[in-house]
Amino acid sequence: MGEISEADERAILDAIDKWLEKKVAPVAMQLEHDDEYPHALVEDMKELGLFGALIDPEYGGLGLSALTYSRIVTKISAEWMSLTGVFNSHLMMAMVVQKFGTQKQKDFWLPRFATGEMRGCLGLTEPDAGTDLQGIRTVARRDGGDYVVNGAKTWITNAIEGHVSALLVKTDPEAQPRHKGMSMLITPKIDPETRAPIAGVRNGRKLEKLGYKGIDSGEFIFEDYRCDAELCLVGGEEGQGFLMATGGLEIGRINVAARSVGIAKRALAESVKYAQVRKTMGKPIAQHQAIQLKLGEMGARTRASELLVEDAAKAYDRGERVDMEAGMAKYYASETALYVATEAMRIHGAYGYSKEYPIERLFRDAPLMCIGEGTNEMQRIIIARQLVARNPV
Repeated sequence: MGEISEADERAILDAIDKWLEKKVAPVAMQLEHDDEYPHALVEDMKELGLFGALIDPEYGGLGLSALTYSRIVTKISAEWMSLTGVFNSHLMMAMVVQKFGTQKQKDFWLPRFATGEMRGCLGLTEPDAGTDLQGIRTVARRDGGDYVVNGAKTWITNAIEGHVSALLVKTDPEAQPRHKGMSMLITPKIDPETRAPIAGVRNGRKLEKLGYKGIDSGEFIFEDYRCDAELCLVGGEEGQGFLMATGGLEIGRINVAARSVGIAKRALAESVKYAQVRKTMGKPIAQHQAIQLKLGEMGARTRASELLVEDAAKAYDRGERVDMEAGMAKYYASETALYVATEAMRIHGAYGYSKEYPIERLFRDAPLMCIGEGTNEMQRIIIARQLVARNPV
């Protein structure tokens, strides 16, 4: 990712702040409670360049660093976390093409991704394969110059409203070890030039969720779907898909960690404010030691999470291996988001449980952070393995 000046970063973050205040804050709660897709806000995000945030400028993107990107994600998540999923899932797909695609694939796909004209997702999860990606069953068979795809994906952000996916498939189901038989295909649902629907792929259900509402988490199904091998087999070589998927998850985990920081910061800010105006026993509850203990813990954990995200993002920007750093940030920040949102609800009492205030939404959004982009149980295993691997005796 490119370096931008502090002034440029400040200008971008200021533009995000103004948009959040003027456009997002007035409608977020209603869209969330109605579970309505934010079409107008998505158009705004296209204009702000968010769909090209990490895409190199030569392809029409902003070329932001992971650090600047994580700060954008944190700001948006503090207002309405759901919005970050629309462009993050899309950018994970774009990063697969940018990091691993052939020049022809980059030239064809990245300009369309950068504008948001073709929005999409990373299609990994299946009904029987989540954290264990090697258990996928979606198969792609080579037929002349095409691949023929059959299978189904689930729990995919942008599945319904998106136009294209970076799809993890088995091109050699018999390969051992299993990951050697996996490849990544770019699979549009509409023709990139005419925008006509492509046969062989259809949307499944939009999944009902506890939180993360307004955004389409759903399914899509492939039945004898055909795509051009030269444009769609990422990198032009079979058997590299597992590496591409796990590489894409690194920025995804930094994103989830940044989202978690946004949730925690908002829950903390609301709690600090409320504790100064709510009175019991003749004084603001901020003066009661029980509340001070909560606020102190919430503040320390939130700041520690923010620093872990910065650490992971800077390592990513240096081009280093970051599975441990991203894992630490994702694990700690997401657990912090859940903790801080829960404590915020206790501080607010009945008002925290009310749909008139943002606390209940933060409380519902936080658990997803512990599950998404690899469970926290898996993150701890990754951290431990890397600690051992990097520090041999």
